[in-house]
Amino acid sequence: MRYTPQGNAVTSFAVATNRQWNTEDGTSKEAVEFHNIVAWNKLAEICSQLLKKGTKVYIEGRLQTRTWEDDKAVKHYKTEIVADDMILLSSKGPYESWQSAPEGTKASAPKPKEAKSEKKEKEEKETAVEGTEEVDTEEMPF
Repeated sequence: MRYTPQGNAVTSFAVATNRQWNTEDGTSKEAVEFHNIVAWNKLAEICSQLLKKGTKVYIEGRLQTRTWEDDKAVKHYKTEIVADDMILLSSKGPYESWQSAPEGTKASAPKPKEAKSEKKEKEEKETAVEGTEEVDTEEMPF
């Protein structure tokens, strides 16, 4: 994890996705793709604390492609996933559960099952309030 000059936390890491299949002649094949992930602010802090090599994780975000030119005027492209949400899928790690983690690490991040960006949490709260409506069960067709 590092910080921008404005004080925003940013963490960059790679996630591997594996794919296995059998060919027509019955041999097993496997392919691995690596994806570059960038997380910002509180989500960056959480990712830097909880993720390590081998951790199974679900990442949700948007694709972003950056371009730049090197000293030889060659144009380069890098596509990254800018993370909005992160959910830990494996519980492997130094602690059996989040509740047994030392107090210093528990206070710095929410439960690892669902770590959402502040923007996403605000959107969900606004949607929940707007969608609240009394439903008359007598009007239901079943």
